[in-house]
Amino acid sequence: MEIWKVLILFLSASCGGLAVFLFKGDNHKMLKLVLAFSGAYLFGITVLHLIPDAYHGNDNYVGVFILVGFLFQIVLEQFSDGIEHGHMHKHDHAHPVFPLGIMVSLCLHAFLEGMPLAQGNQNQLVYGIALHHIPAAFALGTVFLTNRQGKSKTIFFILLFAIMAPAGYFFSNALSTGDIGNLQHYYNRIMGVVIGIFLHISTTILFESSADHKFNMRKMIAVLLGVAIALAGFISEL
Repeated sequence: MEIWKVLILFLSASCGGLAVFLFKGDNHKMLKLVLAFSGAYLFGITVLHLIPDAYHGNDNYVGVFILVGFLFQIVLEQFSDGIEHGHMHKHDHAHPVFPLGIMVSLCLHAFLEGMPLAQGNQNQLVYGIALHHIPAAFALGTVFLTNRQGKSKTIFFILLFAIMAPAGYFFSNALSTGDIGNLQHYYNRIMGVVIGIFLHISTTILFESSADHKFNMRKMIAVLLGVAIALAGFISEL
């Protein structure tokens, strides 16, 4: 168990969420660039690392579970309103409304994202998830404030979201070492679900990073940089 991974995952999400109290307004250009970069980086890591690793066990059903994960993320987004992509949808309510569906789906999403980190040397993936959680946590904080949940409650649930990825890491680590029953035999299939989620999230971020699916020069550079860093890390490990 590497504590630095836990700290990076927790601090990225918590700081990204708490930043909602410092930056106001709807025009967050830097966050959009971080989102585009993280989506490209996460896609590169998934293709170069996670998918090949999942097939090392010669399990022919891994592809099925990748599809399950992809479809499961579509279901999650029916409740989260696309918060995973950094979307900040505003809904007008006469009274304060707790966004239960968004909170539950986003926490489950973050928990599953932390699971692959126990599989071998996944340092690059730690950075990708951390970057991805910054705009997601910021969007979550915005939703809570928009729904008039109060500062204390907003901080509490931002921190709750921040511990979900580390919790997934702890659970997956116990799973992979056999501490939880015999579930380690199904580890690659569980990773298949996570891979499907990553594929959906990363590709959606890339296609929705600009209005009308058009990339300006800065976002194109951010995407190319994300892919290039993922590729450089892969080549360095050969």
